[in-house]
Amino acid sequence: MANPAPSSAEWPSGETLLALEQQVRRAGSGLVASDLAGCWQLDQVWPKGSSRPASFSGLLLRGLAARLEIEVSGEALRLSNVVNLGALELRFRGPGTLVGTRPLLQFWFELLELRLAGRLLLQRSLPAPPPRRLPFFALIGRDPAGWLAARGRGGGLALWRLQPLDPSASAADHSAQG
Repeated sequence: MANPAPSSAEWPSGETLLALEQQVRRAGSGLVASDLAGCWQLDQVWPKGSSRPASFSGLLLRGLAARLEIEVSGEALRLSNVVNLGALELRFRGPGTLVGTRPLLQFWFELLELRLAGRLLLQRSLPAPPPRRLPFFALIGRDPAGWLAARGRGGGLALWRLQPLDPSASAADHSAQG
């Protein structure tokens, strides 16, 4: 059962996340694959080197319902990076893996999908990036209050909040994959 959405008072500040990140760099986060399962709605982003969130970027990404959906089966991860503009949905799908003690969530997208009101308009395979250029999130922490924080390959910091998965959407997604 998903946690209810936390109030903004329960979300860490940029300074808190930077301090946690330093601690995690030394000792690791202890996060495992099962900690990542769920639908993570992007809430805030911080540009590289900043302790203040990027107001416009965060607002834009929340308006597009930007989210990271992570399915876990044992240690195997399947990721979807999704944005919506009204009934139009752009979805990137692919595998992921946890590497190291911090850990890094490495992933790559194999498939791009464009849907309108749930109807598949376009589906394209994507080439795999070279192994040394794989996208990743350096995981900083996950809190029972319902947030996940990570730093991306480009240096930006992201904070997501856990959202309940829509069972009907999940069934449609699985049937589209199969």
